[in-house]
Amino acid sequence: MQDTEMFPDAKVELKDVQFMTAADKRRVLKQWREFLASDCARGLFTRDLYKHLINHCSFIAHYDWAGFYGTYFEEPQDTIRFLTQFDDSNGIPKSIEYGMTGWYTDPDYHDINAEMCRIARPHIPRIVGKCRDAQKERDMLRARLLMRKHGITELQG
Repeated sequence: MQDTEMFPDAKVELKDVQFMTAADKRRVLKQWREFLASDCARGLFTRDLYKHLINHCSFIAHYDWAGFYGTYFEEPQDTIRFLTQFDDSNGIPKSIEYGMTGWYTDPDYHDINAEMCRIARPHIPRIVGKCRDAQKERDMLRARLLMRKHGITELQG
């Protein structure tokens, strides 16, 4: 079934496969789009999206949904790392956990995973920019707290 209802600009036809119907794929893509549009808000990280990532995108479960979210979306640098898997601007993207491309080239899931990359493309620069800003703030706060802990009031050069 062509994914034209929810995604009029879709470039691929989503197909039914053994473990995921075209309708399932459309639902996950809709959730993916909403999750990225929200800058990876916890409330929009759905169980279906999590299951797709661990079952068909070469991510390990990290114990459960909450563990996965904590691993990739609690610290800004981890979110940046996560997003690199969906950046196809330099060719076939590799799994960040296994370093292989099978998650993207698998004939059963190439349609949805390539579409996930396409959907992510316009969101990645914005999210990465926000993450870099947030990481700098966190790093500066940690540095100030460490300086205070050790009785340092100003940097000595």
